[in-house]
Amino acid sequence: MIAAAIFAAICLSVAISGFTSLGSLADPAVAADARGFAWFWTFLGGIAIVFGLLAWWIARRQGEGE
Repeated sequence: MIAAAIFAAICLSVAISGFTSLGSLADPAVAADARGFAWFWTFLGGIAIVFGLLAWWIARRQGEGE
């Protein structure tokens, strides 16, 4: 769970960095590539959040069953 949170934070920080740097790009092709790169890291961060929540839910359910 903690590893998923750390990985999600790293991924989302890379995504935010990518989105904030879009304004300085003049070439539309490079800007489109950078936007795709940022969305990819956003997707990875979202997946890490989902798996972290799933691990937390499973751990909580295991504790109730004992």
